[in-house]
Amino acid sequence: MNTRIVAKILGIVLLIEAALMLLPMTTALLYHESALPFLYSIAILLAAGGALNAIRPKSQDIYAKEGFVCVGAAWILMSAFGALPFVFSGEIPFYIDAFFETVSGFTTTGATILTAVEPMSKGCAFWRLFTHWVGGMGVLVFIMAVLPASGGNYMHIMRAEVPGPTVGKLVPRLRETARILYLIYIALTAMETLLLILGGMSFYEALVHSFATAGTGGFSTRNASIGGFNSAYIEIVIATFMMIFGVNFNIYYLLLLGQFRSVFKSEELRVYLGVILVATVLIAANIASQVGGFVRGLRYSYFSVTTVVSTTGFCTADFDTWPEFSKWLLFLLMFIGGCAGSTGGGMKVSRIIILCKSFIHELKKQAVPSRVQRIWFEDRPVAEETVKSVHVFSLAYILILLICGLVLSLEKCDFITSMTASLACLSNVGPGLSMVGPTGNYAFFSWWSKLMLSFEMLFGRLEIFPLAYLLSPPVWRRR
Repeated sequence: MNTRIVAKILGIVLLIEAALMLLPMTTALLYHESALPFLYSIAILLAAGGALNAIRPKSQDIYAKEGFVCVGAAWILMSAFGALPFVFSGEIPFYIDAFFETVSGFTTTGATILTAVEPMSKGCAFWRLFTHWVGGMGVLVFIMAVLPASGGNYMHIMRAEVPGPTVGKLVPRLRETARILYLIYIALTAMETLLLILGGMSFYEALVHSFATAGTGGFSTRNASIGGFNSAYIEIVIATFMMIFGVNFNIYYLLLLGQFRSVFKSEELRVYLGVILVATVLIAANIASQVGGFVRGLRYSYFSVTTVVSTTGFCTADFDTWPEFSKWLLFLLMFIGGCAGSTGGGMKVSRIIILCKSFIHELKKQAVPSRVQRIWFEDRPVAEETVKSVHVFSLAYILILLICGLVLSLEKCDFITSMTASLACLSNVGPGLSMVGPTGNYAFFSWWSKLMLSFEMLFGRLEIFPLAYLLSPPVWRRR
């Protein structure tokens, strides 16, 4: 393995993280707060990043192994160093708690150990929500957008970091693809910020909540989350943008090109929107008598469905008190997640479609063994290798979910808490049910459970294989 190029890329990641911390540091200064926690953190990042970046690789080649290791190691290091401002400021003095919060931010999970967020300083609150925006699209995709790199070298990194069964280029040059993705990302974030300001939010709150929505994260500056604003307009705007950011970004590129027919033909998009529509109506009907009518039920169900299926984690109502049918629907939506190529988590709509079609394909094959059939998705036959990877990913996903849920059962919590906490972290949803529901948090877990859940969030955001590869002993053995 080309360890020198891996070290150099990790050094660039740390230097970029240092640059990103200038924004919350500036925010702290604007609000007359101490900038020292960020200055200390930036100094450490510059020292570590500079040392790694000074390494001169003999070869610039990056293959699948280097891609997986770069992505897995980069996300761990970003989280480890990103936790420092919380510790230095005293906002989250215990390092593992700060690490958990930072991992939750970068992985856009939104699970928190904080029992009250409103007393937090503006600078640290900005950094906390900004990590969602940074992690949503991926810092390594950002590197490809701003630094010169050859498509052949960096395609393995993009495949490892961008969620979904397959990753392709929007345009022939990979750097241009990364730039297009980030331009769309920035434009949508700016659009939401403007709409939230028009709804009465301050610029600061509109900006940081747009960061959290864009990254489908779920952190908020209010203890009651979005419900704290008590505004139907704000809820509709945020719910709609949560749905928008759960869509494959390739769709928006096609819209910019005017290829509306291709957009309407997207099978994944139709299923994604169909799931949201059906779940919203069913839950609204189920909770109507509890919340004061079907129309009011639509308001709460639309927000809750979009926040769960996009794996954002905002809340306007305590859905843990809803009827069992509604909670079961939301539980199932936690598995599904957003579309491939979006900022959402979960198993992804495309994988669910391929799994369902694989089941139907196997039924037909058992009935007529001699018949040659292919699985089709998005008007194209799916390669056997892709189908196999979907099956392996799904099995690994369920195994990680169950093993982590089993470990959490050693804590003093009920089955629903341990299972949904594991699922909410693996799917990067944030809130689960029972003790980790919309009105709860993860503070009561022991330090080792928080550490395990931190890595489960990383497994979920990186879709298992990059982190599993990084932690695999054979990777580090010489031939």
